[in-house]
Amino acid sequence: MNFRQSLSFINTQALMKLKAQSNTLVLSYLWWILEPILYVALFYFVFKFVLYRGGEDFLAFLLIGKIPFLWFSKSVSAGANSIVENRGLISQRVIPKYIFPLVNCQEALYKQVLAFTILICFVLISGYGVTIKWMQLIPLTLITYLLICGVSLFFSVFVTLAPDFKVAIQMFMMGLMFTSGIFWDVNLIQDDMLKALLMHINPLASIIDGYRKILMYKTDLNFHYLSSVFLWAIFTFLLGFSLLHKFSNTLTRKLFS
Repeated sequence: MNFRQSLSFINTQALMKLKAQSNTLVLSYLWWILEPILYVALFYFVFKFVLYRGGEDFLAFLLIGKIPFLWFSKSVSAGANSIVENRGLISQRVIPKYIFPLVNCQEALYKQVLAFTILICFVLISGYGVTIKWMQLIPLTLITYLLICGVSLFFSVFVTLAPDFKVAIQMFMMGLMFTSGIFWDVNLIQDDMLKALLMHINPLASIIDGYRKILMYKTDLNFHYLSSVFLWAIFTFLLGFSLLHKFSNTLTRKLFS
């Protein structure tokens, strides 16, 4: 399977999975819109009315942080489990194993289009307005997608070798949720060295801060931090791809052992 065939197969499988899910769920495509809204509404209620945190713009602040995080967490979790879930197909056909995580990432990308549409509509209704800075959404979103694919490829190796690794992924996501600045502003960290360390080792912190810089604050991205995200994305993608290729036979034996 060459590169063009791989891309076509990934896209076709992602669209087929979307269609299958829409036929299974009662509310069909509406769930793709309701899910992020319900997540944000829950956290907004807790932080605004129970913990009394946040100001007038807290809902926009929370929405811009939570939606990219949900995209990352749900995509990576689905991608990590993809090889195990496709055990039956692997037993019937010789398909490169990197295909399966990327199919799930592509499927999640299509769902995210609706989530981002809701986000953009809310930002506009809230009066933030469109500026030339919005052009920066293109490289930021592309790098985020590349990071998602890379981490999914990497984690899929370990989940296939040891299904218990799913628990570690859940803990990893929980740690990211509280350290990525979803509920608080990373720019409030007064220690510059600590802030720089967080932004470099946690790419999601840089990504979420980037979306807020563009959509809320109408400022330029910090390309110093964004370059770290790009390096993390390239590193995880190449490492995950290499591991899946090198240990393909080992993973197949593990699946059917």
